[in-house]
Order: sequence, then C-alpha cells, then structure tokens
Amino acid sequence: MPLTARILAVNIIALGLMAGSLLYLDSYRKQLLTERFSLARAEAQITANALREVNPDERARLLVRIGGSQKLRLRVFAKDGSVLADSFVLAPPTFAFVDPATEEWYQRAALLLDRITDFLLGAPPIEPYLDGSDGTEWPEVRDAVSTGATVIRLRAAPDQTPVITAAAPIGDHGRVLLTMRNSTDITQSVRDARQTLAIVIGSALAISVFLSLFLARTIVKPLRLLVRAAVRVRLGRDRAVVVPRLPERGDEIGLLARAISDMTTALRQRIDSVETFAADVAHELKNPLTSLRSALESLERVEDPKLRRQLTGIASHDVRRIDRLVTEIADASRIDAELSRTVFEPVDMAQLARALVGERQDRDANGSSPISVSHHGHGDTVVAGDAARLERVLHNLLDNAVSFSPENAPIEIEIVRNDDLVMLAISDNGPGIPPEAREKVFERFHLLRPAGEDFASHSGLGLAIARTIIEAHYGTLTATDRSDGARGARMVVELPAWDAAE
Repeated sequence: MPLTARILAVNIIALGLMAGSLLYLDSYRKQLLTERFSLARAEAQITANALREVNPDERARLLVRIGGSQKLRLRVFAKDGSVLADSFVLAPPTFAFVDPATEEWYQRAALLLDRITDFLLGAPPIEPYLDGSDGTEWPEVRDAVSTGATVIRLRAAPDQTPVITAAAPIGDHGRVLLTMRNSTDITQSVRDARQTLAIVIGSALAISVFLSLFLARTIVKPLRLLVRAAVRVRLGRDRAVVVPRLPERGDEIGLLARAISDMTTALRQRIDSVETFAADVAHELKNPLTSLRSALESLERVEDPKLRRQLTGIASHDVRRIDRLVTEIADASRIDAELSRTVFEPVDMAQLARALVGERQDRDANGSSPISVSHHGHGDTVVAGDAARLERVLHNLLDNAVSFSPENAPIEIEIVRNDDLVMLAISDNGPGIPPEAREKVFERFHLLRPAGEDFASHSGLGLAIARTIIEAHYGTLTATDRSDGARGARMVVELPAWDAAE
C-alpha cells in the first residue's frame, strides 16, 4: 500500500473511532426517554389522584387546566372502554402531530438520518402511533384495569418523534386516566447533538485529510526523488546522476538524502577504484607475462647452453614476479572484506614492534640495517585493532625502509602516546621521498625502486595495503621528512588509543 494511502487510512480510522460516539447519542436518547417515562408515570398518578378527590363537576376543568399547562392530552375511559372525557374535546389541542410530507427538506433529511442511524446502531423498531376510539383499543388501558397499576407505553408519531402514554386507574368504578405527550424536544435534542458531532467530525475529517496529504507530500515527494535517483544509479547509464541532498531539510528525510548521496559518492569511488585496480592488474601482469612468453619462445630456438641458462633465469624471474603480484593482488582485494568482519582487540604497539623486529632478525629479514625500537613518554601504547593486520603493516613499512636504506644504515622505530592517539614512526636513512610523491607512493602499483634492486622484489602494493589497513583501524599513514632533519624518509602511523576508542 502506498505511503500516502497508509497515512490517510491511519488518520481516517482514528476519526472513525471518534464517530463511534454515535453510540453515546443512542444511550443519551434512552436516558431522556427513561426520564420522561418516570415523569409520565408521576403525572398520570398525580392527575388520577386529583380526579378521584375533586367533585365530578370539577373534573372537566381540571383536565383542561392540567392538559393546557403540561401540553398533554388527557382522556378518561369507563370500565367498558367508552370515553368519558377528552381534554382535546373540552378545549383546543395543545399539540398536533406533524405530517412529514409537509415539512421542509432539511427536516425530511434529518428524519432520513435518524432512520439510518437507528439502522446502523441496531435500534429496535418503535410501534407507530395509532389513535384508538375507545379504551379497549389501548393495551395500556386494558393492562391498567387488569393490574390496577400505572402502565407506560412508547410509540412513534408520523414524524418519528416519541409519543409517551401512561394509563393510571382512577380508583372508582374501574375508570382509567390515559395521558399522552408528544416529546418532540427529545428528538430535537438528539438531532442537535448529532449535528454538533457531525460538524466536529466533518471538520476534523477535512483537517485530517488536508494534513495527511500535506504530510504525505512532505514525506513521499522527496522519497520518490531519492528512489528515481537510486534507480538511475543502479542502472548505471548515467555516471553523473546527482542524488538530491535536500540541504533545506533538517529532519530524518534530509539525513537520509544526504546519507544516500554520500553512499552513492563512496560507491562510485569504490567502483572507479575497482575498475582502475583491474586495469592496473592487467597492465602489471601483462609485462611479466610478455617477458615470460618471449623467453619461452626463444628458448626453443636457442642451442647455446649459456644463452639457454640466461633465458631460463629470465623465465624464472618472471614467474617469481607474477607469483608475488598474484599474492599481493589477492591480499589487497580481500583485505577490506576481512577487516569489516574483524572484532578489534587491544594491541600493544610497542610490544608488537619489539616482537616483530626480533622475529625479522632471527630470519635475517633486515639485511645489514640494525633496527631499534624506542618508546617515549609514560602513557601506554595500546590500540584497538587486529594484531595480525597491524603486524602486516609494520612488515611492509620495514621492508620498504630496508630496501631504501644504505648498507649498515640504522632504522629507528619510535612509539609515542599523544593524548588519545598512539603514534608509531619508522625512519630510514635512504634517499627520502620528494614532497610531490608522498601521496603517490600509497597508490596501488606506484613503484619507486632503489637503484640496483631486483625488479621482482616489490609489487607496488605494499604501502597501499598498509594504508588500507590503517584507515580500516580509523587511523592515518603518512610519509614525511625525518624529524631530525637528516636525509631519509619517515613513515608515520597514528591510531586511536584503546581507552579512547572505548
């Protein structure tokens, strides 16, 4: 279901629950009728007692006076049902039933609304009013005669207003008093309350629909813009798709728009990086493969053993170079995915550096360059990370430093705690890195080779992998000049300290 329809449905359902107050109107009408029944019973009994106490000559005037003041029709029936007295005959009628056919249209509409409401509420039908010529045609009169108690009945006038009758025995010679009241005020009160409620519900419905549409527009319209932009990005037909950032919106929709825009930019950068990486891989593999193919093809035509050994050496060299490239490429391609699943643990960088230097010395990986580790300051050097990956970073940086260092030139590892950061710097005494190349050395397959070094010794991915690992640890890896001003390069790693990361 569309979001607009859901918003409308939720608000209209709430108004529908409000419309259930119609049930209250039905109970309100029943309450009014109950009160009128009590009033009719009291009126009938009081009037019957008064008729019993006055002289027969005064009864007619009493009926006229009470009927006129209370707007009642009073009739006295004999035991056999014949009419002895009728206030509407003795005096002009105090009320008259209304013919619905003669009413204005709005009254007929109100009557139709009453019937619809009664149908919806399941109200039981009310017996229509039919005037009886004698007492035998009035069930309440017969019941009053037989039981000697006051009997109340409800009927509906032609315009559906309530007609309340009460039959009370007078007490002498089986005579019965029948009172009748057309309680139009009850119907009018209920209609007024219903009209007020209808106006309130109608106004609330109009306001709710307007606000719902306004709310839906403020939500749905920007979402549709984002959906269309996302679809264009997914199709990939337009690399210049601009995802709206909605800077004027400070709500969650604006945050979502800016997050999607940033995500799209990052995705494009990742795709461009993958495409560039794939092109670089193809280029880097093509050179040794071309050399290898040339050496193997020449090998078949060469008979000179010395030249064959030379070609075999070239082929072996190219195989080692391809093997190193494939290993580094595989590691570089999966490093992001592996780090995204890694749970960081506390790693002491000073302890890790000392252990790594000792291990490299044992397997003579440092060449002729002595490596020293120094820890300055009093703070701990524990960071949040993956020890194996951080060890890989140090290996790559030390391999790079060893490659560019002259014979017997020392390499210094300095570790310092600076506030919420742990800084590790590796300084060598090599030729250094020109300022314009200090960012390029971290690009994939960017290679600065020391003079005279074997071409297959480096893949051009070591520093790129190291920076990727450090950035995945929320740190930085930069190349600078040596802090003491001497000749050489200085690789600086900064990582969040463990307590700061916590």
